[in-house]
Amino acid sequence: MSKVPSLPFDQVVRALQRDGWIVVRQRGSHVRLQKHVATETLKLTVPAHRPVKRSTLAHIIKQAHLSVDEFLGLL
Repeated sequence: MSKVPSLPFDQVVRALQRDGWIVVRQRGSHVRLQKHVATETLKLTVPAHRPVKRSTLAHIIKQAHLSVDEFLGLL
């Protein structure tokens, strides 16, 4: 398993968009994304920071139902 990198928020958002996430809105320093799956609508909030902390990014990846390697493949 790869280590979670420290990335700027725009790279994180672009990678999630490649996985089917849609930017719903941005309010202040937070970007809200959502993705429709078969049984539910998943929602994520990405802080607009440069860089996003590694621990925060690890939680975002977990909430997106991705592994670190899958996420790195989207970059």
